Amino acid sequence: MAKQKSAFVCTDCGGSYTKWQGQCTECGTWNTVKEIRLGASENNKRYQSYDGGGAKQNSIVPLSEVVLDELPRISSGMNEFDRVLGGGFVPGSAVLIGGHPGAGKSTLLLQILCQLALTYPALYVTGEESLQQVAMRAKRLSLPSKNLGLLSAIDVEEVVRAAQTQDLKLLAVDSIQVMHHKDVSSAPGSVSQVRESAAYLTRYAKQSGVVLILVGHVTKDGALAGPKVLEHIIDCSIMLEGGHDSRFRTLRAHKNRFGAVNELGVFGMTEKGLKEVANPSAIFLQRGELVSSGSLVMVVWEGTRPLLVEIQALVDSSSLGNPRRVAVGLDQNRLSMLLAVLHRHGGVLVGDQDVFVNVVGGVKVVETSADLALLLALVSSFRDQPLPRDLVVFGEVGLSGEIRPLPSGQERLREAAKHGFKRAIVPFGNAPRTALPDIEVVAVKTLSEALEAI
Repeated sequence: MAKQKSAFVCTDCGGSYTKWQGQCTECGTWNTVKEIRLGASENNKRYQSYDGGGAKQNSIVPLSEVVLDELPRISSGMNEFDRVLGGGFVPGSAVLIGGHPGAGKSTLLLQILCQLALTYPALYVTGEESLQQVAMRAKRLSLPSKNLGLLSAIDVEEVVRAAQTQDLKLLAVDSIQVMHHKDVSSAPGSVSQVRESAAYLTRYAKQSGVVLILVGHVTKDGALAGPKVLEHIIDCSIMLEGGHDSRFRTLRAHKNRFGAVNELGVFGMTEKGLKEVANPSAIFLQRGELVSSGSLVMVVWEGTRPLLVEIQALVDSSSLGNPRRVAVGLDQNRLSMLLAVLHRHGGVLVGDQDVFVNVVGGVKVVETSADLALLLALVSSFRDQPLPRDLVVFGEVGLSGEIRPLPSGQERLREAAKHGFKRAIVPFGNAPRTALPDIEVVAVKTLSEALEAI
């Protein structure tokens, strides 16, 4: 009997080592290096890739002779989901859907498969729930469940054998953490089992051209459970985010080989499952009649469309020797940097104040367009002076106090005017050449000019 090989992989960054060590030298984290039992050699064969036309590529082809025909995509039936995927499912691709327990991963997946099963042969593999539980959910959501195939299994080889008996187009596995490979001695859910099970299913998808959809759990830190190499195996990794106290869910791609990774899809949780929100700006702008100080609307760019969200800031006297800096939905390090810019170039000192910043609706802002809106909201809260309801702001703030322009400035202004905003403070480089109807644009070059404008 051949000796079973093993490797040591960091679960955070995917770094590989020949022996165990306490600290990963690649990312610097401690106690993240885990042993992975490698499967037998016959299960580690290189798979032949699917080219979209039914042929398997197993020979050297000159780059100039590669066929550039666009791969046919399978629409999920939801525009917001297709937006995140880049236009729909690509045959032979592996898609990983992650999220916290209760976020709605299984609900969203069942909705999509039930609709697609009316046109394409599809199989839903459940390893965590019984067939009765899945059927009860489909009945509660009033889904067309006649054509969707169900299978309760945790053995990946059994899943592939069952899939090979059908002429499938879509295969969904819920979830990858409970799948088991017989050649790996560890228990289901371990690092080695998750890695080998995902690799085995992905090989089948590449060979057959079937769309593979995997459901993955997340850790307490919000990262996908399992080694980082799991994200290298699959083609698309998307996260479904949203708290239990919120009826809205956001879908964002962290990796996508067939589309952009900065697209955002918004869904609303209802009694009939997840419903897509066609106009996300409207739900994030549900403000009260009386706007208090520290509240301001900004325009961020998500993928291919602008999004209006409200940012709130609270500046209060601190009783601690080291005042607190809390940012929800924003980068906390950038908040500290902007506070220093506000003191140096704006003349506003909040070093002895507690500062709390929140982006309403659970949206995570990753671009720098929120800099100017954040500083103006902080000044509004610090001086206890509310800003006008019809004011919208966007712009990047540099360390020398300059306001830098942003891409797609005209589209941001049009989106603000469409929602009834009458005044905008924008970078000088984003000032429109001709006056826009229904909105007054104030172009500023420095932070001091922006403070004078309010």
